[in-house]
Amino acid sequence: MHTLIVGGGYVGFEKITAVLNNSPEARVTLIAPEIGNDIQELALANAKVKLITRKFEDGDLQDIDLVIVATNDKAENKRIKELAASKHILCNVADTPALCDFYLSSVVQKGNLKVAISTNGMSPTMAKRLKEVLNEALPDNLETAMEQLKAVRDMLKGDFAHKVDELNRITSVLVKGNP
Repeated sequence: MHTLIVGGGYVGFEKITAVLNNSPEARVTLIAPEIGNDIQELALANAKVKLITRKFEDGDLQDIDLVIVATNDKAENKRIKELAASKHILCNVADTPALCDFYLSSVVQKGNLKVAISTNGMSPTMAKRLKEVLNEALPDNLETAMEQLKAVRDMLKGDFAHKVDELNRITSVLVKGNP
């Protein structure tokens, strides 16, 4: 999977960070006439990130699977989205839900648990704040609990419905108001 990000400012940095946090092995190319220092530092630490310092060119979509557009030029953003659509490439245009084929969610990760938060592009700031709240609220020892539940699941006998019922009974303490 090869992701193209167009835009090298603050929003471009947020997008490349989100992609790499969700998929650390992702291959990413970022194109922009000016690329922020934070993005350059990130690229130095990740061999799968390629930076190209120039404006987007139509040929940049060759061999691309996914496009994220994060420039300050709304007309250019729309043009890139339309070009991507003509090539059947999914595209996300930052802060423009109507031009998005998909949304990047904020992800809270505690071990193997991942909780994704999306506002469908309506308020990335709200998603970011909810991520902060969940990061604080979820205990760090969730990995141990998940390992124990997996061990219980592996030991349970019976059909699928019975296993689900047993796991629901065991985990009911996680939901307030349940006995």
